Amino acid sequence: MAADPAELARWYAQGAGGSVPAYQRVKELVERQIRNGHWSPDDALPSESQFVDALGLSRMTVNRALRELAAEGVIRRVMGVGSFVAHQKASSALLEVHNIADEVQSRGHHYGARVLSLGEEPADGRIAAHLGLGEGEPVFRSQVVHLEDGVPLQLEDRYVNPAFAPGYLDQDFTLQTPYSFLSKVAPLGRGEHIVEAVLASPEECAILGVEPGEPCLLIQRRTWSRDVLVSIARLLHPGSRYRLEGAFATH
Repeated sequence: MAADPAELARWYAQGAGGSVPAYQRVKELVERQIRNGHWSPDDALPSESQFVDALGLSRMTVNRALRELAAEGVIRRVMGVGSFVAHQKASSALLEVHNIADEVQSRGHHYGARVLSLGEEPADGRIAAHLGLGEGEPVFRSQVVHLEDGVPLQLEDRYVNPAFAPGYLDQDFTLQTPYSFLSKVAPLGRGEHIVEAVLASPEECAILGVEPGEPCLLIQRRTWSRDVLVSIARLLHPGSRYRLEGAFATH
């Protein structure tokens, strides 16, 4: 939603003054108008020339502000077309294990799920070794697509040691997540995340609603209860809709 020059100048004047660099004030202008709902996801921003003319700034200053906003994921730039408000990426804490339904609902969005498969199968060598089973012994497996406002956010492929979750196959995972059920019957003691950037298979692209070749974020998660590995999960996210965040302190 483009603004006329007078509006841009007025919004710019409302920002912080003093020693704040001009490019930073342009960034604040854009972010403020997105926060207050004046510009919504997919709305076109004024062009660089419109910013320059309305604010009396150099093209270099405006270009720096827009480049940094694009790098931070606030806007997206399309060469030869313009700049647009980006959709905010869902995020999750890198160093913690959370229920994805809680993550979605904490953002004020609607959580949903589709169960692709739920059953028992013989464990192959890799799965058996991870879960402390003999090769060919039964293992529970579930494949669930987690949705945020109806849009696929995560494809979960999980294997579970039957000894620690005997009622797993009786659950309706559209009403509660596998994580939620496992937290009740085998409380989490510790977890491990391995994170990779991958390309999804054609089948996974279709499930997640992404184009072939779009980068995806893969989290391989292992969770223990009472020092016994209970579950391993492969969590695949569209890279354009998800990010991981982490924090650490030095001493």
